Amino acid sequence: MEDHQVDEKTKHAAVRFLNKQWNNLSAMERRVVLAIVERRHVSHDVVKEADDDRTFGERIADKVAAFGGSWTFIISFGIVLICWVVLNSFILIRSHNDFDPYPYILLNLFLSMIASIQAPVIMMSQNRQAAKDRLDAAHDYEVNLKSELEILGVHEKLDDLRDKKWMALIDMQQQQITLLEELLRGGKSKS
Repeated sequence: MEDHQVDEKTKHAAVRFLNKQWNNLSAMERRVVLAIVERRHVSHDVVKEADDDRTFGERIADKVAAFGGSWTFIISFGIVLICWVVLNSFILIRSHNDFDPYPYILLNLFLSMIASIQAPVIMMSQNRQAAKDRLDAAHDYEVNLKSELEILGVHEKLDDLRDKKWMALIDMQQQQITLLEELLRGGKSKS
């Protein structure tokens, strides 16, 4: 919202709650003040919004990272390695064929290729997760700021109510004192 479109109530709320002029507020602080003035919510599902904006490559990177960091991957990868070693050892012993003789150089090549592809994909997914975490932290701050300001507003209203009650009690007490004084004066005049 541009400065010339902001009403005086909103500008006053900025000074009242944040002790800053409207022009000195950050974009997040402006959103919070407007939400308070307009009685709107600021909370929303940041993670869902970030997930909805993913590209095809980012979705694949997330799935590869999720699978690569699971027990399913570790166990299945271990089984494949054991089968490779057992099968190649058995073929080597039975037929003296040099398919992939010990120390299994072809297997090492495949493992290196998988690692060289898997590492950057996992890094892409971690970078996306870090960006989501930053968005989530910023959103948490915005919600917390609005909550804090709303609580301050409630405290102000309670203080005003308390002050009004005290004033009403003092007025009532003053009226009672006046009535008692009149009763005492009326009793002295009869005696």
